[in-house]
Amino acid sequence: MNRMTAARSPLSPAERPPLGLRERKKIKTREAIRTATYALIREQGYDATTVEQIAERAEVSPSTVFRYFPAKEDIVLTDEYDALIVEELRARPTGEPWTESMRHVMHKALEAGAGEDPEVVRLRTHLTVQVPAVRSRMFESMSETGRLLRGALAERHGLDPDALEVRVYAMSLIGGLMEVSMYWAENDFQGDLHDLMDRALTVMDQGLPRENR
Repeated sequence: MNRMTAARSPLSPAERPPLGLRERKKIKTREAIRTATYALIREQGYDATTVEQIAERAEVSPSTVFRYFPAKEDIVLTDEYDALIVEELRARPTGEPWTESMRHVMHKALEAGAGEDPEVVRLRTHLTVQVPAVRSRMFESMSETGRLLRGALAERHGLDPDALEVRVYAMSLIGGLMEVSMYWAENDFQGDLHDLMDRALTVMDQGLPRENR
């Protein structure tokens, strides 16, 4: 049996230093832009919503929108949880089975997103399924998330982050978890996301279940 060694736990929100005024303003601006975007998409659809309309609704300039988000698709998608996933992963005991570490980390990410408006989460997921431009941008974003994940994986196991095996394993995790979101949306958001994540991680760890005969 591997002997697990203790790791530093990420700081809780209460332990972290308070954000400065500049950071709070940035967060407020990002939230205003996203809120305006989702409201407009609900009213008139994704394709009819322009950056100019978003800027007007959020009471900022179009250049401010582009300063925070390179494209409209980036407003819809979110990458705020990437840093959390890497931080939590690095804090897990070094001898813990990889699947168990990922199970813990993904549950933490779901908990972090629990404060989001459920309707926003559903709308975002629907857009990734239905809008080609959003789906395409999501695939590009997955590559960056995979790079961060394989870096954490390589650091944990003393491997080369550019090794084929590390890259394949990291991207299989990212792709599997993306399919969980797609499956959830395609099935009208039925089922608990924690359970669906667990099922996905079990398949990645153990392979496909045997065919019932």
